[in-house]
Amino acid sequence: MFLGLQSRLFKNEAHAMNEQIVAKNKAVYVTYSIIDQAGLVFEQYDMPIGYVHGGNSPLFEKIEAALTGHKVGDRVEVTLNPQEGFGEPDPDLSFTDDIENVPPEYRRIGAEVEFQNERGEAMKFRVSRISEGKLTVDANHPLAGQTVTFVVVVENIRDASMDEIVSGMPAEQRQQLH
Repeated sequence: MFLGLQSRLFKNEAHAMNEQIVAKNKAVYVTYSIIDQAGLVFEQYDMPIGYVHGGNSPLFEKIEAALTGHKVGDRVEVTLNPQEGFGEPDPDLSFTDDIENVPPEYRRIGAEVEFQNERGEAMKFRVSRISEGKLTVDANHPLAGQTVTFVVVVENIRDASMDEIVSGMPAEQRQQLH
C-alpha cells in the first residue's frame, strides 16, 4: 500500500513539474469575451486563438502581461481604458451626409462600405447613425472611447518554435489567415 501511495504522489509531482505556465516564447491558446462599457458582450471567441507570449503578438500589452504566470484553465479579467485598448474616437474618421446621397443597400445601421482616398488607400467604414434624414459612417473601432473588460481563459500552452517566435503567431494560426 505504501508503495502505491508513493507512486501516485510521484506521478502527481511529475505532472505538476511538467505543467506549462504562460511565459516568454510559449505558444498560448485562449478563448475570450470582450465586455463593453454598458456591460454587454461585444465579442466572444469560444474557439481557441493562439499567440506567442512575449513576442510580436497582436494582444494588447496589458492583457499579455496579465496572462504571465497563468496555467491552463485559469480565467483572467483585464480592464482596458481607451488609451490601453481601442483608443479615443477620431472625429476625422466620421462623416455625415444626406441619406438621399447614400445607395439604399447602405441605409442601415452596421452596414459596411469601403472608401479609397486619392492615394488608393482603402478604409472600411460602418454606418453608425441614421437620424433626421442624415446618415453617418465611421471608421473608428466600435469600442473606441470605451473602457472594456476582456475575460480570457487559458486553453493550452506549449513551447513555440523559432518561426513562431519570430512571427508572434503559432504556425496553424498563420495558415488560417492565408
